[in-house]
Amino acid sequence: MTGDHVTTVHLGEFTWEHANAIAGKLEAAGITWWVKQPGVISQIWEHGVHVFVDRDRLAEAQAIAEAIVRHSEGEGSSSGQT
Repeated sequence: MTGDHVTTVHLGEFTWEHANAIAGKLEAAGITWWVKQPGVISQIWEHGVHVFVDRDRLAEAQAIAEAIVRHSEGEGSSSGQT
C-alpha cells in the first residue's frame, strides 16, 4: 500500500501479548495497523496497548482480534481485552 492514503480507527486496547498476536495476524492479512503504547504518565490509567487499523478493513480486523482473545481465554489465559 505504499503511497496510498489510509485512515485508521481504534480497534481496541489489548494486553501486550494479545497486541503482538493480533499484529502478526494483521500483517499476514495485509491490513495496515499501528499501535500506541501508554506514556510514562498515562500508564497510570492506561494498562494496555491501543491498536489502530485501516478503517476500510475494520470488520476483518475485529474478527482477527476477537478470535485471538477468545482463543487465549479458552486456554486459561488470565486476560482478554483490557
